[in-house]
Amino acid sequence: MTNNHSPGPVIRNAIAADIAAITEIYAEAVKFGKASFEWCPPDQSEMLRRYHLLVDNDFPYVVATINDAIAGYAYAGPYRHRIGYQWTVENTVYVNPEFQKLGLGSLLLERIIHLCTEKNFRQMIAVIGDSANFSSIRLHEKMGFSHVGTLTDIGRKHEKWLDSVIMQLPLGTGSSQPPD
Repeated sequence: MTNNHSPGPVIRNAIAADIAAITEIYAEAVKFGKASFEWCPPDQSEMLRRYHLLVDNDFPYVVATINDAIAGYAYAGPYRHRIGYQWTVENTVYVNPEFQKLGLGSLLLERIIHLCTEKNFRQMIAVIGDSANFSSIRLHEKMGFSHVGTLTDIGRKHEKWLDSVIMQLPLGTGSSQPPD
């Protein structure tokens, strides 16, 4: 008797070998979506450079796999580069369209929140491309993020002006105590 039940998604740290699949997922989002304000998808070498820029500086970068296929990825990076922002991160989550509506975005974001809290970051910012990106807004609301503002018509893509929705989540003790 064979077991036809496939294992559930696995969330693990991303490795350099994952970048080819990550590049494909992001390229789809750049070409057809409004979450990223890039117009041309970066190539694999650029995506690898971006990956190393984060992981070599101890920022978390994870993937979701289903049956060993990369189904999505998430990471956190600096919100801004000035020293006063060092306890604040900005998150990014992308899921392959073939694997959307399976809860992977929640699993990925939950892991990133956990890892950033462990690293003593105090605030997480979501900059959501397009105020009509309801799935991303709902995901962040579900994970406890609060709306802090909308920058209207801040970017242009696919012949349209687009908003950026800003959401925020305190991590750990947030701003109630000074950082260690």
